[in-house]
Parts: sequence; C-alpha cells; structure tokens
Amino acid sequence: MNLMAENSEEFYRIQKLPPYVFAVINEMRAKARAAQIDVIDLGMGNPDGPTPRVVVNKLIEAARNPRNHRYSQSRGIPRLREEITLRYKNNYGVELDPDKDAIVTIGAKDALAHLLFATIGPGDVVVSPNPAYPIHQYGVLMAEGQACMLPMPDAATFLGRLRELYRTSSKKPKMLLISFPHNPTTTCVDLDYLREIVALAREHETMIVHDFAYADLGFDGYVPPSILQVPGAGEVAVEIFSMSKSYNMAGWRVGFCLGNAKMIAALARIKSYLDYGVFQPIQIASIIALRECQEDTKKICAIYQKRCDALVTGLHRAGWPVEKPRGSMFLWAPVPERYRAGGSLEFAKLLLEKAQVAVSPGIGFGPLGEGYVRFALVENEQRIRQATRAIGQFLKKSS
Repeated sequence: MNLMAENSEEFYRIQKLPPYVFAVINEMRAKARAAQIDVIDLGMGNPDGPTPRVVVNKLIEAARNPRNHRYSQSRGIPRLREEITLRYKNNYGVELDPDKDAIVTIGAKDALAHLLFATIGPGDVVVSPNPAYPIHQYGVLMAEGQACMLPMPDAATFLGRLRELYRTSSKKPKMLLISFPHNPTTTCVDLDYLREIVALAREHETMIVHDFAYADLGFDGYVPPSILQVPGAGEVAVEIFSMSKSYNMAGWRVGFCLGNAKMIAALARIKSYLDYGVFQPIQIASIIALRECQEDTKKICAIYQKRCDALVTGLHRAGWPVEKPRGSMFLWAPVPERYRAGGSLEFAKLLLEKAQVAVSPGIGFGPLGEGYVRFALVENEQRIRQATRAIGQFLKKSS
C-alpha cells in the first residue's frame, strides 16, 4: 500500500483544491471508447486542427541546429518578444517595449499561475467572474490569496457587482482577473466596457489581469478588443495572450504576458528561479507563426464559426434552444428544464451514456456554473451534426 499516495490530500496546497469534476466525464468517456463505442467528444477545449505547415517546418529546421539545444532565456528570446509587440502594434495600435512590457511564458496557465505567485500575498483579494476557468479560481487559492467570485450571468451584472464591491467592501481588491471572450460563458464585451474596468482599477489602485486566450475567435464581424487599447491601461493591467487557439499550437505551450512593466518584471523574476523558458526551436517557430500566419488565424476562426453555426442549428432542431456566442470556441448551454433538478454533472453523464456525446458540466467551473453545460467546438461539422441528431433522439425519447 502506498501511504504517501493515500495521504496526498494532507499536503498544504493540495488540500485547497477540490475534486476534479471533469474527471468523472473523462473516465466515462475512456471506458466507452475502450468498449469500442464511438463517443463524440465536445468536452475539453483542445484544438483539433493542425499547426500551420510553415511553423512545423521551421521547428524541424531549428531543432536540427545543435545551438538551439541549450538552455534558452526564461523571459523568451528577444526576436520573439519583438514579434509579439509588433503584432500588438499592427492589430491594436498598442506600443509596447519588448524588453520591459513583454515576457514569453510556457502557455497561458504558466503566465497566470506564476503571475499570481509573484504579485499576490496571503489574504489579498482577487476578484473574478463566477463561473470561471478553474485556474482563475484555484490559482488564487494556491497563491494564498482570497478568491472573490462575482456572478456573471452577463457582463453588465458583473460590472455592477464590481462597482458595488468597491463601494461597500472594507477590503479593496488587489487584483481583477477577467477574460473576454470568456470561458466558459462565452461572454463578450466591447472596448467601452474595458474602459470602465480600467477606470475603476486606476481609481482604486487595483491590478488587472486580462486572459485573452480567445483574442482571434470573434464571430460575425465581432473583433475582441485588447484591454491594452484603453488609454492608461498599462498603468494597472497586463494581458495574457496564447498561441494555442489562434494558431492551433496548443501542445506547443507558448504564451505571453504583456503590459504593466512592474508586473512583467515580477513575473520575470519569479520565472528566473523556476524555468529556463520554452525550448528554443519552438520559440523560433513561433516567430514565423506571428510573422506569417495571420491568414491562417482568420481561417481557424472561420472554421470555429461554421462549427458553432452547425451546433446551434442542430440543437435548435433537437428542441434545445441555445444562444449563439459572439466569440470563443465554446457554446454555453442551459440544461433543459426537465433535467435541471438533477444538476449539470448528472445531465452530462446522461448525454454521454444515452447520446454518446461528451460535454463539460457547468458545476466544474464554479457554483454559478450549475444549470449549464459547455460544448467545445473541437469536432468537424459532420461530427457536430451527428452529435446533435443523437442528442435530439435522446431528448425525444426521454420526453
């Protein structure tokens, strides 16, 4: 018997983390597939498209050079930092110093988790929406901060609750942790909304972290704004950008933290103790992605929009009314009324068992995620239509 494994929950930080709700669905899906059952997996937001060929070719070329096999730089090689700041200038009209205002990270999670460790102390209040991507909640707890989750049934409600918190709380937030387009709710905002967030943060000297993972996934003409477009945002805010969704480079683990120089310096300092950066050939290939693959990014977005249209249309035909998102790679769907009492996890289990479709239960994203499930747009249109037909048959039989 492995006593160490049995008692792992006694470790100080591990005991702060709740059971991983998604593991239930993951285990059911694995068992079904082991039994040769065709499960359509719309659960995890794991991009299924290939990385642009030019990027892969550059990786191969760079990996063959022994000079690239040594330790790299923790904050990222200069040319890559220059390229991401150039992208911000071209796309958003934002001027950034590649040496002071930008750092390369091992994906967005690395940026967020280590930034929290660098800037948050015991008891510091970090405000974010509920529901939320799990690291947004539990990264704060692991950094010994106090997670203050405000309801976000819509963007206006969250902003109203934030204003109320500033008016009434004796302990002002140290940080606002936001993300638009939002995972899981797909909530999208315009630049005026971000202006109001920045104005509040500047007034109360609150840091802002904007997780901009879905920066390039806006539908029907909607273009997600960068918070750094707001004048004065650099005084209080950083933005986290990832190559994962925009360039189909999820497994490559390349992200960036950009903006406020003081926060970037803190992240750079803590990362200098923790890692030697991303494998250099990957960084070199990422330069090519940023420099040459803007058209690929548009094509990737178009694919997600077509999948989203197919999913929304199919669910409507199945008798499940859902609202089409303006962006992200997800659909946030209310659990049909007759299944709501059982909870989102039980409904997700039913969909997997009866329709062979895997989705993420809303409860896994926080208490206010209950009553919803999240679909990820990670199967092709044909498979999505197959999924909605199966869901329609299940809903019809159970009505």
